[in-house]
Amino acid sequence: MPVSTSQEIQGNPAGPGVRGGRGTGAGRGAGLGLALVSAFAFGGSGVAAKPLIEAGLDPLHVVWLRIAGAALIMLPLAWRHRSLLTRRPALLAGFGLLAVAGVQTCYFVAISRIPVGVALLIEYLGPALVLGWIRFVQRRPVTRAAALGVVLAVGGLACVVEVWAGMRFDVLGVLLGLGAAVCQAGYFILGDHGSDAGEEAPNPLGVIAYGLLIGAVVLTAVSRPWTMDWSVLSGRADMDGTSVPGLLLLGWIVLIATVLAYGAGVMAVRRLSPQVAGVVSCLEAVIATVFAWILLGEHLSAPQVIGGTMVLVGAFIAQSSTPAKAAAEPVAGGMPDREGELSPSRTTA
Repeated sequence: MPVSTSQEIQGNPAGPGVRGGRGTGAGRGAGLGLALVSAFAFGGSGVAAKPLIEAGLDPLHVVWLRIAGAALIMLPLAWRHRSLLTRRPALLAGFGLLAVAGVQTCYFVAISRIPVGVALLIEYLGPALVLGWIRFVQRRPVTRAAALGVVLAVGGLACVVEVWAGMRFDVLGVLLGLGAAVCQAGYFILGDHGSDAGEEAPNPLGVIAYGLLIGAVVLTAVSRPWTMDWSVLSGRADMDGTSVPGLLLLGWIVLIATVLAYGAGVMAVRRLSPQVAGVVSCLEAVIATVFAWILLGEHLSAPQVIGGTMVLVGAFIAQSSTPAKAAAEPVAGGMPDREGELSPSRTTA
């Protein structure tokens, strides 16, 4: 459940040294390709993690392995952007605690109790929760389209968890999925504060690197990795009847579902608008559900598929209707582009 960020740089939205910015056909094509790679990579995180959990690893230990491994790989980027520690300490702390440690912990513990697709669809309530914050805490009006998005997302959630059947899924697993959505929404809200920094906008790769480092430190204290059963990694895990090496699954989680996914996501939204990147990011839930169906045998019923579609459509409408902090309109109705901004587009698995 990673987070995509966008940084629009004056003169070349794609960033320094990148040919083909947001306004060119080549830039958009490359952006869409990178966004699809990111969605594909993120979508496979839960499918690779669940066999390790079922083989005996604690969900918190799997989260720690993912975040700590990626943090080590991203360490050179953290050193390169070390000025962020003094320039944006609150943003880094919020990213590390909410978008990394909070979202990932809730999501991985949730998938140990409920299907991967269901957990990720619940997490996609995050944009709807942001609108709830805007309407009821900040007391700012929202558009009818935004309200429709919230209604669709909540109604879709009811279908996904099949409330008419008495919540046949594990209640704690559902609550943890909601916890991931809350953490996601919390980072969106935090990221909106002080976002109009112009040319001083923080580098998104630097923010990700420090977020992973902070998340790894927090998770080390929480998960106590020295108690981990390391033999699970050297053994094999069962993936719906197929024996898979534990180290292969770990390699996928760290290198593909975290490092590649974050990097491709950042490069994608530098070439696309946040709204377009948000549309493509919705494919992550679809990809995760299909992967879980094929590789783990976790089938969803027809009402759950319909409900999942409602959640994704509602999440997209809610995300597109979140107002810019400095928007001139009195009603939350759109999200105009702002140059020189670090803008969180999504937090996903």
